[in-house]
Amino acid sequence: MLTAKKASFWRDRYEISADGGVVATWSGSFWRQGGDFALGGRGYRVRSSVWGRSFHMTDADGRTVAEASKVGRKRWTVEADGRVYQFRRTSFWSGDQELHDDAGRRGVIRRTGFWRTGVEADLPGLEPALQVFVLGVVITMWNAEQAAAAGASGGAGG
Repeated sequence: MLTAKKASFWRDRYEISADGGVVATWSGSFWRQGGDFALGGRGYRVRSSVWGRSFHMTDADGRTVAEASKVGRKRWTVEADGRVYQFRRTSFWSGDQELHDDAGRRGVIRRTGFWRTGVEADLPGLEPALQVFVLGVVITMWNAEQAAAAGASGGAGG
C-alpha cells in the first residue's frame, strides 16, 4: 500500500511512502496538469491533455509507459503493458476511486486525515511506477476539482 502526505502547504508536492519509507515524491506541475516523480532511480513525467481528461506517463527516454483515459468521469481506464485497468468513483459524493476487474473490486484510492490532505492507495497487482502514476493522476484530478469548486463559489475573498 502507498500513502501520500502533502509535503508543502504552498506547493503541490506529496511524499509517497511504502512500508514506512519514502519511495517517491510527486511534484505537481504548475503550468499544466500532471507532475514528475522518480522511483528506483528512474525519472517519470506525467502530463495531461488540454482539458485534463487524459494523462500519459513517459520515462526518462520519452517513451510512453502508461495512459489514463476519461479521468474525472465515474468510470475511467489506465492502459500499460498491453493491459487495461478499470477505475470507478465510489459515489457522486465521494472522490474515492476503486480499481476493478472481472472479479470485482481489487483496490482503492482514498483521502485520509482530518483535512483530507493525505491519500492511501491499495493497488495490488500494479507495478510500483504504475501505482505512483495512478496516485498522481487522482491527486491531480482532486486538486483540479477543488480549484474549480473554489472558483465557482467566488473564492475566499467575496
